[in-house]
Amino acid sequence: MEPVLMMQTATGLLAVSAAGGLVMAAIRFSGKPQPPIWLAMLHGFLSAAALTLLTYACFTVGLPGMAQLALLLFFVAAAGGAFMNLNFHWKLLPLPKWLVLVHAGIAICGFLLLVIATWKMSQP
Repeated sequence: MEPVLMMQTATGLLAVSAAGGLVMAAIRFSGKPQPPIWLAMLHGFLSAAALTLLTYACFTVGLPGMAQLALLLFFVAAAGGAFMNLNFHWKLLPLPKWLVLVHAGIAICGFLLLVIATWKMSQP
């Protein structure tokens, strides 16, 4: 499989996941303590699929430096998401708004880096 195709696929998965993340953030900032569990799980599963694909690409066909940095940021964002899920969501505690913003900010930076790297690699 080509690295560009794997990066494009991961970008698509992360775009759908990001849409779910925006919905969850809107739910949290509208005053509800946490989003529906099914939405959080879907967000996590889509993100994990993209993270797995990027990790596989990194170790098999290679990724450019910018995509590798994006991968690192996604690992940090995933750790934050898992922390929120296990320590707040499943205990039915309100998600800390600051942690939601930090998680989203790291993920957005990673997504932008991945989009730029994918775009650069797909240019002739």
